[in-house]
Amino acid sequence: MPHRPRPLLAALFLSPSLLLLSACAQSPTAPALPPDDVIRSAQQQLTDDCLKRQGLTPPRPHHGNDSHRYSHSHSHSHSHSGDYNGTASNPRNPGEQSVRAQERTAAALFGTGRTELSLKLATGYTVRAHTDGCLAAAQRTLYGDQRRWFEVSTIANNLKPEAAYRHRTLTSVRAEHRQDLADWRTLHTHALHQATTRLTAQQQREKHAS
Repeated sequence: MPHRPRPLLAALFLSPSLLLLSACAQSPTAPALPPDDVIRSAQQQLTDDCLKRQGLTPPRPHHGNDSHRYSHSHSHSHSHSGDYNGTASNPRNPGEQSVRAQERTAAALFGTGRTELSLKLATGYTVRAHTDGCLAAAQRTLYGDQRRWFEVSTIANNLKPEAAYRHRTLTSVRAEHRQDLADWRTLHTHALHQATTRLTAQQQREKHAS
C-alpha cells in the first residue's frame, strides 16, 4: 500500500485481509455475498437514501462495479469547501452546472469544513475524516461508533506500511495492535449484522411488492 495519505481513504471502508466470515453464517437469510460486500451494499444504500433526501443524485462511476470507488478520489485530509448554498450557476454553461452539482454531492457525502477525526500513523502521515455527511451517518448506523471504526480501520489498513517503516515484522506489529484489531472485529461483526438485517428487510419488501 502506498505511504501517501490519498489512498488512505479506504481506511473508512474495509480491510480485505481481515475479513470476518463467521458472523455472516449466523443468519440463514443473509444475502449471498461476501461479508465486506454485504456491508458495502448496505452502506451504499444508506448514503444513496441520504443524498436523495437532499435532492441530490448519488454518484456512480463510469468504470468499476460499485459506487464506493467514487470516494477513492477524495482524500480524508481534504476539507470540501466552496459555495454549497444552492446559488444558481450560469444556465448557459452546463459544464459549470455539472461541476457544481458534483461539488454539492461530494460535500453532502463526505462532509465539509474542519475534519473532526484525525489519526497520526507510525509512518508520520495523518489521516483525517469528517463526522458530518452521508458517509459518516451511514458508518454510525452500521458500526455504531464511527470514531473508533475510523481509528481501528485506519490502523488495520496500514499495518504493512507501519511494519516496513519501522523495520519490524508484520506479526510483531499486529501483536502491538492486538486491542485495535479486536475492536476492528467487534465493530465489523456489528456492521455485518446491521447490514444483513437491512438488506434482508429490503429483499422482503421487494418480494412483497412484486
